[in-house]
Amino acid sequence: MMSATRISLPGDGVALVADAYGDPAAPPVCFFHGGGQSRRSWAGSARRVAQAGYYGLTFDLRGHGDSDWASDGDYLLEAYGRDVEAILMALSRPVALVGASRGGQCALVGGSRHPDRVRLIMLADVAPHIDDEGVEEIRGFFRASEAGFASLDEAADALHRHLGQPRLADVSGLAKAMRTDGGRLFWHWDPRTTSQEFLHPPSEGEALVAAAMRVTTPVVLVKAELSEIVTDESVRQFQALTPQLQVEVAHGVGHMFTGDHNDAFAERLLRHLTTHLPL
Repeated sequence: MMSATRISLPGDGVALVADAYGDPAAPPVCFFHGGGQSRRSWAGSARRVAQAGYYGLTFDLRGHGDSDWASDGDYLLEAYGRDVEAILMALSRPVALVGASRGGQCALVGGSRHPDRVRLIMLADVAPHIDDEGVEEIRGFFRASEAGFASLDEAADALHRHLGQPRLADVSGLAKAMRTDGGRLFWHWDPRTTSQEFLHPPSEGEALVAAAMRVTTPVVLVKAELSEIVTDESVRQFQALTPQLQVEVAHGVGHMFTGDHNDAFAERLLRHLTTHLPL
């Protein structure tokens, strides 16, 4: 299996940690995870694109994994978008941006401001208008995580109950995504990232609509067929804002599908990379 090299790139006032796969001189493909996840959720896809000749970079968002926590507590979408812009400046050559959920939002916001540097934005179940009832399930997961867990099994139960993920038979892998505090296990994120003020505030929708209207880069949306977040109406509204939008459907899966379907997603991605970021 291809191994990763841990690197750090500057965000907007924070250091962002990434796992890098492949040749650093190859065209970069940057992956951004969803809220509450880490860079490891994209490891399979990053390896696959690296095997195909690209430089795969999976980032921990600010306040997540091994990246810095925001000293000013700013976890609004615009802050994540500025981090993406800083990454684009650091890489200083054309890239593709790939993101799921929160990671897709920040890829769209930040990437839309730099059409000269971004050749493709590929989104996993992300749209400017989302169903707030679906967001409530994610809020429930964060609420269930606030007090931490007594065991990895309890954490796995929370993932299954609130995010609809299959119940893990082997929970040992979750240890990499957790930290210990006061004898309890907590997800490896800054607790401030899950504050109500950062979970689908009005400013988030405004930033996404503005980005969707502004972006001229090719944009591909892979909609989860069973998504609780992105509805058919969300897709129609996105298409009205972004005429170049291409829409594909991932059948039989819900919103947080990429972690379990890295290989299938990577094959879709590679088809678009061949067109928009050729080797």
